[in-house]
Parts: sequence; C-alpha cells; structure tokens
Amino acid sequence: MASPTRIASVNVNGIRAAYRKGMGDWVAARGVDILALQEVRAETEHVEELLGPEWDILHDAATAKGRAGVAIASRRKASIHRVTFGPDDFDSAGRWLEADYEVDGTIVTVVSAYVHSGAVGTPKQVEKFRFLDAFAERLPELAAHNPLAVVMGDFNVGHRTLDIKNWKGNVKNAGFLPEERAYLDRMIGAEDAEGYNDGAGMGWVDVGRKHAGEVDGPYTWWSNRGQAFPNDVGWRIDYQLATKALADRSTSYAVDRYESYDARWSDHAPVVVDYEL
Repeated sequence: MASPTRIASVNVNGIRAAYRKGMGDWVAARGVDILALQEVRAETEHVEELLGPEWDILHDAATAKGRAGVAIASRRKASIHRVTFGPDDFDSAGRWLEADYEVDGTIVTVVSAYVHSGAVGTPKQVEKFRFLDAFAERLPELAAHNPLAVVMGDFNVGHRTLDIKNWKGNVKNAGFLPEERAYLDRMIGAEDAEGYNDGAGMGWVDVGRKHAGEVDGPYTWWSNRGQAFPNDVGWRIDYQLATKALADRSTSYAVDRYESYDARWSDHAPVVVDYEL
C-alpha cells in the first residue's frame, strides 16, 4: 500500500525571516509532499534558494512589493496552475494560487489562499468581503473541476466559538464578525445544521474540525502581545478545506505548535494533513 501524501499549509509571516528563525529545520524533518505558503513577502528566487532544488515552486507575488504573496512547493511538478480569481477589476495577486498535481495516478487540486485580515469600518473590510465573495463563488467551480480538491491557508476568520479563546470580546472585530463566519456556514454548514461539516452547505469539509472534534482549537495563530502563546490564547484561522471526497481520504491532522515562544519561526503554526491518494 502506498504511503499517505502529506499536505501542509502555513502562513510564514515572511519566508526569509522564517528561515532565519528555523523554518528550514521543520521542512527538512516533517516529510511534507505538498506545501502551501502564505504571506511569503519575497521574490520567487528567494523562495527557490531557501527551499532548495528538490522542490518545484509556484509563486504568486502581491502587486505591492513585500506584501502578501502565496506559493505552493511540491516534490512533483504541477500539471497546470491558475491565479485568475474573482472579478476582472479585483486585485487578488498574492492571495490565491491553484495547482493540479498527479499522485500515483490520482489528480489532486491544491489552493494556497491568503484572505485579507480586514478592519471594521474601513476599505480593508470591503476588500475582505469581496475576496470572500470570490472565494465562495470559486468553490463549486473547483469541485466541478476535480472532486479531490483542498483550499488551504490563512482565512483570517474563526468559524465557531471553539475557534477563538476569547471569542466574546471579538464578535464585533474583524476575524469573528457574524458576516464573516456566515461564509464558512455557506461552505461547510452552520454548526447546528444537519450534515454540518459532512456534506452540508456547499459540501466542503473543514478537515481540522473533522479530526479534532468538538474541542477548543487547536489554535493556529497567537498574538505577539502579552502571554498569548504561553497561555494558548489563540485563534484557529488556518484551515484545510477539502471536498468531501478528499476529506474522506484524510487519515491524520496536526497543528505543529511550537515548543516555546522563542522556538517560533512564525506567529502561525503549520497545519499538516495526511491523505490516502
């Protein structure tokens, strides 16, 4: 029997800084086959130099230099990749990258997505909603393109109260607004809906919640302020959102939380899933 395909995603908060802090050790030891990166904030040649020649790298930089940026690194070449996303007048550069990979005769479609952080009452929030609109519109098209697809990355939205430690204080803040959480309700179903996370909504599955169950977290991002990381006062805003057919092939899920605050190479932790492809 073939070994599982390990697919991981992480917001690196600047790949050059992450490598200076130890990301390379994690990459070398984790056995990842396909790696989605967000907030790369570097040129393609920088990504290639850091990851090394054994990786095939796709990279979509942001329009504004040094901002955002998404990439997908794989042990195999993509058969096709796409970056077109949303309305013609919408600048999604550096925030949405799709690729198809063949794994032992099976095609899997992978997306690295970086949703805007937003800020209530500002143009940043307007752009976030525009991005989420395009995201929701693209999901049925992806599923039609390939029944084995996964959208990974930093969605900058906590779906449920389980996903944010201090959720009561954030219901009026970007990242936990009811209007933002409603997008995930549409995609995977509301938590009280029949078939929630198992075919409800658009039929996509939050693989993290599927494996973790009804528990707090596991969180994937912690503020740098105060004692948020040591006290595990975090947010689960990094996801692997898979078609049900692919989610049913997932065999394990992990958030690679750092051993200590000083050991962190990003303010986000990697999300790692094994799939039987």
